[in-house]
Amino acid sequence: MTDPRQTDPRLPYLAELERKALWLSTWMIHNANHLRPNRDGMKVGGHQASSASLATIMTALYFGVLRPEDRVAVKPHAGPVFHALQYLAGRQTREKLENFRGFGGVQSYPSRTKDTDDVDFSTGSVGLGVAQTLFGSLVRDYVRAHGWGLDRPEGRMVALLGDAEMDEGNIFEALMEGWKHGLRKTWWIIDYNRQSLDAVIREGLYSRFEEIFRSFGWDVVVLKYGSLMDAAFAEAGGERLRAWIDTAPNQLYAALTFQGGAAWRRRLTQDLADDADGLALLDRRSDDQLAELMGNLGGHDLVNLLKAFEGADNDRPTVFIAYTVKGYGLPLAGHKDNHSGLLTPAQTELFRESRGVPAGQEWEPFAGTRLAEAELRRFIDRAPFFREGPRLRDAARLPVPQGFPCPRQPTLSTQAGFGMILNDLARSDAPITERIVTTSPDVTVSTNLGGWVNRRGLFAREELRDLFRAERIPSTFTWDFSAQGQHIELGIAEMNLFLLLSGLGLSHRLFGERLIPIGTLYDPFIARGLDALNYACYQDARFIIAATPSGVTLAPEGGAHQSIGTPLIGLSQPGLASYEPAFVDELSAILAHALDYVQRDGKAGGSVYLRLSTRGLEQPNRALSADLSDAIVAGAYWLREPGPNCEVVVAYTGAVAPEAIEAVGRMAEDRRDVGLLAVTSADRLHAGWSAAQGARERGERGAESHVEALLGRLPRHCGLVTVIDGHPATLGWLGSVHGHRTRALGVAQFGQTGTVADLYRHFGIDARGIIAAAQGLAPERPIRQLSLVAG
Repeated sequence: MTDPRQTDPRLPYLAELERKALWLSTWMIHNANHLRPNRDGMKVGGHQASSASLATIMTALYFGVLRPEDRVAVKPHAGPVFHALQYLAGRQTREKLENFRGFGGVQSYPSRTKDTDDVDFSTGSVGLGVAQTLFGSLVRDYVRAHGWGLDRPEGRMVALLGDAEMDEGNIFEALMEGWKHGLRKTWWIIDYNRQSLDAVIREGLYSRFEEIFRSFGWDVVVLKYGSLMDAAFAEAGGERLRAWIDTAPNQLYAALTFQGGAAWRRRLTQDLADDADGLALLDRRSDDQLAELMGNLGGHDLVNLLKAFEGADNDRPTVFIAYTVKGYGLPLAGHKDNHSGLLTPAQTELFRESRGVPAGQEWEPFAGTRLAEAELRRFIDRAPFFREGPRLRDAARLPVPQGFPCPRQPTLSTQAGFGMILNDLARSDAPITERIVTTSPDVTVSTNLGGWVNRRGLFAREELRDLFRAERIPSTFTWDFSAQGQHIELGIAEMNLFLLLSGLGLSHRLFGERLIPIGTLYDPFIARGLDALNYACYQDARFIIAATPSGVTLAPEGGAHQSIGTPLIGLSQPGLASYEPAFVDELSAILAHALDYVQRDGKAGGSVYLRLSTRGLEQPNRALSADLSDAIVAGAYWLREPGPNCEVVVAYTGAVAPEAIEAVGRMAEDRRDVGLLAVTSADRLHAGWSAAQGARERGERGAESHVEALLGRLPRHCGLVTVIDGHPATLGWLGSVHGHRTRALGVAQFGQTGTVADLYRHFGIDARGIIAAAQGLAPERPIRQLSLVAG
């Protein structure tokens, strides 16, 4: 029998690198669980079987097919293979591999921000990295359609995913969006090992995958058979063997794989007993050769993988359904419990010996290889993916224009003010304006982006004119699509919004072109995309979210559309600076800051979340000084300075400003020293306070945060009343800064319909509720009765 795998000069090198990748990934996990000291006794874990099923595919990609401009999202559980390949290429250190899942070592799942090797997209929350490649492709097309980066090669977006990962709903939401926007140059490679964490995958799932992808316009390439199988099928009796393979239940195939060659022979001899040619085909192979043949599925065959990948050299989105064996090449291959299973020390020792790795040289990159180290190193150095060195790019920061827009009207909401600011920016020819790209999940008009869109247009690679405008039908908004448009309209899925913002916010790193993404959505529906928002921040993508309307202030809409916990999301989400201005001049100062903040490197910057309101408020007649603007950005300022004998301070955030102002005005009739603190960002105050405490603990005695300076002037007997149209815990911590007694007002239950006055009264965040809370904080010494009369 001729081995068909010896026809390509690359194959011997790739085969050796595949063997080393499988060994190193297995050893990495074994070392972490069995050899490295475990002082706290906690399970370390790892996924030897899930890594093994992708070792061949990833070797073919990284050392044979990928180019430097390609961007890859690796299946989370195959992270050890990725790190092993990077190690072989000289892009990862032994020290970090030895510390896999340890502090400072390589991460459990590939991470852009935590790993030091060449990670394009973080993965971990299954399904999100997959969909991220789709939106990365749309961002690449947006950048090139605007004429940027045309001197650079146009790369593919590649996702490696497990078949069970296809259960995630966000993948199908993304497929719909990709179809609408003409997705191109995207590969998804499904590791179809037919096992999930707890079970064997249901029969016939791959055919459902085929139908789904074809319906969305994808090319489908099924990699079911390896080249050994193809050769066997050409022999007498081969078609009967193919038919058996095609109809074998997943569980049976997995069980026989685990049991090995003798079990394969017994079952196949029984099932092919009436076919003399089929039996002869079996007899020509030893048990080991028969096991190798039946394990030679398409996802484990370098010949057919290279042929399939190199044959898909076109712009179309393509899904490869690659049949594999979970745990391929390991003693636990095929066992239904192998997902989190680990080789025993004895099994690992036998595996080491089978790989020819000498004892004591387990970490040596080329120990045990059947080709000379120098030859393998030369082959790796010529691999296109690694040939050009570091692949991540960067782009220059864009200056924020002076004289930043600040709408002036007697009464205005922050949502309306946001739209006006963007509309004014749309008129500008400042360089940063050309790089702003807005997006929204089917709420563009109702989140006040209409003015921006009218001036800047909607993005599509192919021009599409607004038919209503062409027919001269009156309409407030113009929906013209063109390649120069700066708004990307999405369907209603919030997961897609945050994944697109993540892709746009990584453009400078992926494509070398800076974009300033601004997304809008309804504030209560942040929770619907929270996993993707967290993922975007974990990747250090940079963007601005304007979420509106918010709170129970959206009174007639009722509880389903009223947000309660979103201020806590803003307060707790790493990588996201959260603001909730009450007045439009505050919003203007914050947006000017945000446009710079999203461009700063490292921990000096991040993304920004604006929680806005549709409630029109009387606007203060003032010009913002530099100091006041800085205080707004830092998180708070005194709207009414407290006096030296202050007994009560009201600290408010957002749309409840009129109630707080009214309550302080009424209390001031009895207490002239009462203070009113306008909190524009509980998040920034808390972050600054935490940082100052940490600095003092490290010996920086003079460290003081903005909130400590603001509240430091208050006497110890002063009480704080905090009020927000959101969860009271958002501001309830303020009393801890200097030990002041605090009553935190807010909304901790689902809302209902009614007027704003009805709901504020019901939840105790109206002026009367604020005054009552202040009275409850009266110090032990007698004070005059505070008025409880509501206006």
